[in-house]
Amino acid sequence: MDEEKKPLNFIEQIIEEDLANGLPKEKLRFRFPPEPNGYLHVGHTKAICINFGLGEKYSAPVNLRFDDTNPEKEEQEFVDAIKADIDWLGFKYDKELYASDYFDKLYDWAVQMIKDGKAYVDEQPSEDITAQRKNPFEDGVESPYRNRPAEESLDLFERMKNGEFEEGAMSLRAKIDMKSPNMNMRDPVMYRILKRPHHRTGEKWKIYPMYDWAHGESDYIEQISHSLCSLEFENHRPLYDWYLDQVYEDNTVRNKQREFARMNVSYMITSKRKLQRLVAENVVTGWDDARMPTISGMRRLGYTPTSIRNFIERVGVAKRENLIDIQLLEFSVREDLNKVATRVMAVVDPVKLVIENYPEDGEEWLETENNPEQEDAGIREVPFARELYIEREDFQEEANKKFFRLKLGGEVRLKSAYIIKAERVDKDENGEIITIYATYDAKSKSGSGTEESLRKVKGTLHWVSAKHALPIEVRIFDRLFTTQQPDAEKETDFMEFINPDSLKIVEGFAEPSLQDAAIGHPYQFQRIGYFTKDKDSTSEKLVFNRTVTLKDGYKPA
Repeated sequence: MDEEKKPLNFIEQIIEEDLANGLPKEKLRFRFPPEPNGYLHVGHTKAICINFGLGEKYSAPVNLRFDDTNPEKEEQEFVDAIKADIDWLGFKYDKELYASDYFDKLYDWAVQMIKDGKAYVDEQPSEDITAQRKNPFEDGVESPYRNRPAEESLDLFERMKNGEFEEGAMSLRAKIDMKSPNMNMRDPVMYRILKRPHHRTGEKWKIYPMYDWAHGESDYIEQISHSLCSLEFENHRPLYDWYLDQVYEDNTVRNKQREFARMNVSYMITSKRKLQRLVAENVVTGWDDARMPTISGMRRLGYTPTSIRNFIERVGVAKRENLIDIQLLEFSVREDLNKVATRVMAVVDPVKLVIENYPEDGEEWLETENNPEQEDAGIREVPFARELYIEREDFQEEANKKFFRLKLGGEVRLKSAYIIKAERVDKDENGEIITIYATYDAKSKSGSGTEESLRKVKGTLHWVSAKHALPIEVRIFDRLFTTQQPDAEKETDFMEFINPDSLKIVEGFAEPSLQDAAIGHPYQFQRIGYFTKDKDSTSEKLVFNRTVTLKDGYKPA
């Protein structure tokens, strides 16, 4: 569907209305404002794609602004990871900015609000402040410090900044309305004392602005035309607007906050606190564990930027939250990998196959396509010899008529090679097959044009030459949780739903072309699934992660 013919989502409708009502198009500016207190996860991809997608649609700049107002949890490691994720997704931001860039300006504005009677220093502990707010159906109780003289609050606020008081001793609150049914308007805290070093400002500040104060004013400083956030901030919008009223000047863009539904994906959690717990308790190996719903985890698993962007496009922009089926995400990656993945042969549960009538020292290099979906993908050569590996499940001594793979007395074609017939087997003392012996039709070579090469058999198997085989470690990942919504029940710890079989490691063999595989490059192990080389690979052992199986029953609407 052409871009022009797509129906506008509700955010695009808002922007179009603003443009029609006189907002100059060159004043459009968007932003993605993550807090650097963890790695980005699948839920963030929606906000990223919405904001950067609007930037692309309207040729408008998009800022990357880190809301770094909580030095207790924020680290440079997370800043670097967030930037890497956005770059990997293929988006370009206009400016890299930080809320900490504006700490001086925010402080000066807070001082002016105190002078204007719009803010005051409260010496009550946070527990008392919370209790005085009551509930939406009961008027709040005003702080005994609410009407203290401005000069007194100014003095205390400066001393707070200078580090003269202990953490929790006092805070700066906005003076709004303790009777408002919106709890966010009941004299919210603007600054708290926090004597922690900041990853950018060091030891300079002993007080830090609260998110609601810093966020909207940062939008204003940057002249963000449309501040787009998830639905949990909808009831923060009146406070966002009230704070803007205190600093708004004529001839500047009036920021507009609008909310969209968060994206929840089945079998995943997106709480940073809970993801941190998975890392801390060694349920996973780190934030980029391939089972994690982080962007870095999905990248390590083998997801592509295109597949994630296509997934978000399919999910759409809605006003109401719902649970997205993980199979839609898997469908999106499978669809893209089918187009771009290099086809190779690997065997993950090998059993040896010996072609008895093939020359003992014989060796051929057979041509095979890299990707039939791409005209210019080219071909490569794969070695063929007397001894091969095939998948154990591809052979049965006796089988019914519906088994189209190899069985005693039956024929199959080895992909890009010859038709073979299974003759006998060797077994170990436990009765397990250790070697299959077969014969081949020397005139049946694929592509040779002989009558025998055109002969039809019902099964085609992949294989690897034993002489040339690369030993590989294959990591078969399953969903990390056993239930669709592991954190839906407040009474039950989400950790109880950890899937004990979320990772299975097997040893296999691959064709020699994978010796030079690049980390992150997508491969289709033919007839098995899509895989990518993991960063744990060494020169002695290659490690491959299964991204997704080849087929699934999911059909998008």
